[in-house]
Amino acid sequence: MNLDTLNLSILGPALAAGMLVLATHVPLGQQVLKRGIVFIDLAIAQIAALGVIAADAMGWEPQGIAVQIAAVGAALLGALLLTWTEKRWPVTQEALIGAMFVLAASAGILMLSNNPHGGEHLKDLLAGQILWVSTNQLLYTGALTVLILGFWFGWRQKLGRTGFYILFSLAVTASVQLVGVYLVFSSLIMPALAVRQWKDTRKMLGGYLIGATGYLLGLALSAIFDLPSGSVIVWTLAATGIFVNLFVGDSKAGYAS
Repeated sequence: MNLDTLNLSILGPALAAGMLVLATHVPLGQQVLKRGIVFIDLAIAQIAALGVIAADAMGWEPQGIAVQIAAVGAALLGALLLTWTEKRWPVTQEALIGAMFVLAASAGILMLSNNPHGGEHLKDLLAGQILWVSTNQLLYTGALTVLILGFWFGWRQKLGRTGFYILFSLAVTASVQLVGVYLVFSSLIMPALAVRQWKDTRKMLGGYLIGATGYLLGLALSAIFDLPSGSVIVWTLAATGIFVNLFVGDSKAGYAS
């Protein structure tokens, strides 16, 4: 245990990255849970990661604009495909989302099979490197977050299926390169699960508070005990959500809808 590792210069950018992810994933997560398409986040995140892997295989600069275009392009193609499958086979949409995730994950492994650093690269995409986010990444993601939230809170009733999937793919693409696939999924689903029985007027605030607490605790614990930050945050998000659902939620106060 080392309390000296609670250094704001290291943990501050990581916490900022987590807050940017939560800014879009809390409202999108509640919509995903309502639609019953829980695994869409994993699928789109994995497809975006596949775009990053493909760009890396072509020798493009890891933090360059070409990689961003590849990731966004892959995610948008996946979003458009999901829009079409939802219209064509709505009953089996969740199963199709799961199939897309497995196919994208397998394709990524195949593309990295001959890369001597493939295992490390795949680990970074899945578990993330939240402690090493750059200022440029935060600025880019911050600008995109403002744009996404503007569309979501201003025009979400007019977006339709296609608009929803496009906004979702943009949010996930930016987030997966900040915190990895596992944290992207956890940020989307765990706060939404914890407040699913709350009044609509309280769900959003509750989701944000649960997410922020989970990230803050996770970063602090990972620094103190020298553990991988992404994995610890996944567990603290889950623990915070469970605690709030059991002891603090609206259902305990008689507010359940």
